[in-house]
Amino acid sequence: MQKIPTNLYLAEQVREMDRMAIEDYAIAGIDLMRKAGQQVFDLIQENFASMAIAVFCGAGNNAGDGYVIATLAKQAGLEVNVYCLSNPKNLKGDAATTYLDYIAKGGQVIAFENSLQLSDCIIVDALLGTGLDRMVSGKFAEAISVINQSEMPVVAVDIPSGLNADTGNIMGCAVQALWTVSFIGLKRGMFTGFAADCCGKIVYSSLDIPDVIFKRIKPVAKLMTEPVLPQRQRTAHKGHHGHVLLVGGDNGFSGAIRLAAEAALRTGAGLVSVATRKSHAAYINTANPELMCHGVDNSDELKALIDKASVIVIGPGLGQSAWAKTLFECVLNSNKPLVVDADALNLLADAKIRRDNWVLTPHPGEAARLLACSTNKIAEDRFLTVLELQKGYGGVAVLKGAGTLINCGEEITLSTTGNPGMASGGMGDVLAGMVAGLIAQKYTLSQSAKIAVYIHGEAADLSAKAKGERGMLASDLMPFIRELINR
Repeated sequence: MQKIPTNLYLAEQVREMDRMAIEDYAIAGIDLMRKAGQQVFDLIQENFASMAIAVFCGAGNNAGDGYVIATLAKQAGLEVNVYCLSNPKNLKGDAATTYLDYIAKGGQVIAFENSLQLSDCIIVDALLGTGLDRMVSGKFAEAISVINQSEMPVVAVDIPSGLNADTGNIMGCAVQALWTVSFIGLKRGMFTGFAADCCGKIVYSSLDIPDVIFKRIKPVAKLMTEPVLPQRQRTAHKGHHGHVLLVGGDNGFSGAIRLAAEAALRTGAGLVSVATRKSHAAYINTANPELMCHGVDNSDELKALIDKASVIVIGPGLGQSAWAKTLFECVLNSNKPLVVDADALNLLADAKIRRDNWVLTPHPGEAARLLACSTNKIAEDRFLTVLELQKGYGGVAVLKGAGTLINCGEEITLSTTGNPGMASGGMGDVLAGMVAGLIAQKYTLSQSAKIAVYIHGEAADLSAKAKGERGMLASDLMPFIRELINR
């Protein structure tokens, strides 16, 4: 198996790669299938030693991989049971060949019954492949339920059954795997949305198809790679690293703007100013005296601060009061680069403005309001969502969530960092401040969004490693942000 590559593809593209390998480069399909099965079996042997194996086989090539795995397990002297959900005698082509190989080795097939109870075994999910385009129902849904309720470790072949390979959406129900072994090309749906609860650890094998095949198919998305920022010049001063202005923090929400402001500082901005309610402006910088805090009541007071800024963050704790709307309109009338977050996104949903010099950072609920649809619609296809956000509003769109997506209009990139501990208040505010802190340092909008998203998630991962996911606070990320930004 190989290191996870960064290129992501649609299921149709991966099938085309498979076809090219067979037809254009004379690689026998049965050899690819046997190699795929061997890769899964090797993973099982490396991690689960001599445990019994239960293989669930469907009706297509995914089932063929399953029969290869079962044959290898039988040859190794392991206890193996194959549960079929369709008559294996109806299999075609290479899948039929692998079934007959299994039978020739003395293997037996058991028709699946929903009363099946599994224990003390490794489950191999070879039910449904990447071609799934409808809701899972009937016997297949029952089998997925039995697998998940068993609480036994599951290894999924190519993709967990029930997960849409292109969108990451669950098609009614889906296998929750401990490991997923993906072949030839990584499917983009395995890295965002509900996939986080289905795929487990993803490992990859190209099945040794020729490299030239990958050059013929353009990926539709890419995984982010670890950013490394250049060292600063020894003669640098604060003026070289920009001035971030953050606007927000209505009454009762001063914490949001303070978190965003500190994040901008920790990311390396030279100067950070906060425009907020006069009632709490005097104490926002108590913990961070480096922050320059200003109470503003109207647009005239805000304009003076805008003139000095390199980039503006609008939204953290902003609210939707008359005060908030006044400041929002004032900021939009400037030509400064913007990071638009939180309540500013909700105000933007009504304004329907498009511009190219901003970064929008919605979570699914905010994205739904921006696109005038339901959050369920957002979850159905996060890739389509981030495309529509960027097309409709311009600039750079960041769709937050498990497997955060970034679309700068040229390509979609996908984050591989972060964890469930980030499901707490203030995390989005920290990200907004980080994006602005990088823009202030003259990184492009796209670069700033990508670097900030990656490091934001990685900081949370380090925090979780130190003290666990539950109880993680947005402020817990600050020391790790500083450490990672200097890597």
